Amino acid sequence: MISRLNRLGGFKSRFLTQTHAIKAERLKSTNIFRVVLAIPQTRPYSQEIPLAARASSRSRLTPFLTLLLVAGIGATAYGVYDIYGVMTLWPIEVRKDLRAGVSAKHKEDFELSEQYLRRAWETSKTLPLDAFGAQPHLKTSGIAVCLAGVLESNGKVDKAYDVYVEALSQLQEVGTKELLSGPENLRAVAISYKLGELAALLQKPEEEEQHLVWAVEALLKSILPTRGPNTGEHHSQASDSDALAITTELSLPDWATNTDIAAPFEALGTYYAHAGKLDYAISLYLQAISVLIPPPPEQSSVEDRCRGAQLMTNLSEIIVRSQHSLETKTLDQAEAWARKALDITVHTKESTSTVNPTCEVAFAVALFNLAAIRKMAGDKEEAKQFFLLSLKQSRVIGMQAGIDHAEAALRELDTQATGASNP
Repeated sequence: MISRLNRLGGFKSRFLTQTHAIKAERLKSTNIFRVVLAIPQTRPYSQEIPLAARASSRSRLTPFLTLLLVAGIGATAYGVYDIYGVMTLWPIEVRKDLRAGVSAKHKEDFELSEQYLRRAWETSKTLPLDAFGAQPHLKTSGIAVCLAGVLESNGKVDKAYDVYVEALSQLQEVGTKELLSGPENLRAVAISYKLGELAALLQKPEEEEQHLVWAVEALLKSILPTRGPNTGEHHSQASDSDALAITTELSLPDWATNTDIAAPFEALGTYYAHAGKLDYAISLYLQAISVLIPPPPEQSSVEDRCRGAQLMTNLSEIIVRSQHSLETKTLDQAEAWARKALDITVHTKESTSTVNPTCEVAFAVALFNLAAIRKMAGDKEEAKQFFLLSLKQSRVIGMQAGIDHAEAALRELDTQATGASNP
């Protein structure tokens, strides 16, 4: 096993270019939220290191509603569209302001864009719903998302937060009457998840929990029950022509239309892990894992398998932390999850010739967690081997946090060995 892992690390290092190393560091630095992977060092395994896995992290936010907030689909990506000639889906009362607001947004004149989009948003609230045609709440909330995105880009995060809150409140009010379409339900989940991300940024922990809980409950009540078996990909996307046109015309961010079903479970699990509500965190991580790595015959992408493996390493840490006294049964359970995470990561890396930053980080973390657990079990020799492998992998991908913690763990083992030989 050890020799196989050594070969795997060497194989991948030949393909990991400087570009990939920079990308991994960039992902780590943008993790406001969030993908925080707990790396145990010594009992009680309570220290956490933010690792490059996904942006937002919850940008899973991710993220995350996708975990990676990517640039919105610009009009230039659709050569057949002319930003000055579309907007036919919108009532004439808001069409001119939307056109001007989106145009100013693309020119990065955010102050001017805000003026036009805010006027369109306020006007939309005075119009009857039938003026928006089919799926009216998808369109009105789209205006809000567009405005809030401009506010974020201009550094007005608190004002963006207020716009998202108002948009979500409108969707929630209609949702209680069961009048939302599938894409409109997904939009509500995406905005609620986004609010959880911004609440964390604005240091509003109670509101962060509130929004994430709502997103999870909405998924459990309205989204997951309607997804049949063998759906495969866990991203739910509005595919009808109206939804595509709304996304294109308003240049909405990907998270607003491409909903990462696993992300709210992952984010809320991380929130409760931080808060010490470990039983809640375990349940949420298990739900996220079941979405990311569903049972056969469903299949997962490389990215999702490695995200699932990351959550398994979190589970191993939480299992140990949740016990006041460490028993063999507890360590066995934690080790089972750590080994499962490592096994999935290894098989996934071996199955593809393309370097995936999430998998590379998951590999280093899984090795570290397993080493820490073997050390707690008293097997210091195997622990040292896994720490060395984790150190090697962290160096390959340029993950300084992993390097520092692996080196510290190895020094501690050497100190203990020296003390034992010199009583």
